[in-house]
Amino acid sequence: MTPARPPLEASALRALLLAPAGPLARLDVVAATASTNADVVAGLRSEPGAWPHASLLVADHQTQGRGRTGRTWETPARAALTCTFVARPRSGPGTFGWLPLLAGLGTVHALRATTGVRAVLKWPNDVLVELGPDADVVEGWGTARKVAGILAEVVPDAGPGPAVAVGIGVNVHQGADELPVPWATSLALAGARDTDRATVLVALVDALHDLASRWADGGGDAVGTGLADEVAAVCTTLGGEVSVALPDGSTLRGTARRLAADGALVVADDTGAERVVHAGDVRNVRA
Repeated sequence: MTPARPPLEASALRALLLAPAGPLARLDVVAATASTNADVVAGLRSEPGAWPHASLLVADHQTQGRGRTGRTWETPARAALTCTFVARPRSGPGTFGWLPLLAGLGTVHALRATTGVRAVLKWPNDVLVELGPDADVVEGWGTARKVAGILAEVVPDAGPGPAVAVGIGVNVHQGADELPVPWATSLALAGARDTDRATVLVALVDALHDLASRWADGGGDAVGTGLADEVAAVCTTLGGEVSVALPDGSTLRGTARRLAADGALVVADDTGAERVVHAGDVRNVRA
């Protein structure tokens, strides 16, 4: 009998995804690790030449996943897709703010294509599933639930030029009692038509390769390449009233108007004055 949570088959994934058959320059699949991002960042610092652009580390079991604000969590073995990509952008650091957004866009594309779920992007680094009007409302999240998170970390001392470790975690097989917070869900709980982690991973690699290639060919100009519009089209944050917990401890409340040229969020307060937000936890007050 096929187990409900089978391990990833490293040899099959390498055959599909490693060059010349696929877009990856390196692919490591490990049974377990504390954090794929921590491992990749450490590797970029200690042996940068071993981690070229388009490298990928995938873990069957991540025991200490990390979020953007330092939060940690553990997922059950083989219940999630947890991985970290290496990007070595040729454009300047001023363009790096687009990387988590493009990773989110790629995740949205991959989930919609392979699982059929109504995936959307929440600025700056969450992928949500819209459950529909019959779902329970969770304060700050409405009827949407988080199905994936993204963590992009710049590593300036990674050999010739900086590198960026882009971690993506997708909840796939978790049951309701295995989720860390009430606003989380999994593909299985959201009614996905396919919960095969390998299928999702292949689609994710292909989507990210396409987006990263377009972004690089455009010199990191997400606006000029049309990528900014594509991100905005799937970003459910835009147009809604939001409350943003800022890094300095203050809270900004207003309407999320648009994305700035560098990927920041432009929020207008009740006077119409606009503020550009580069980092913060966003809660939806009203869609």
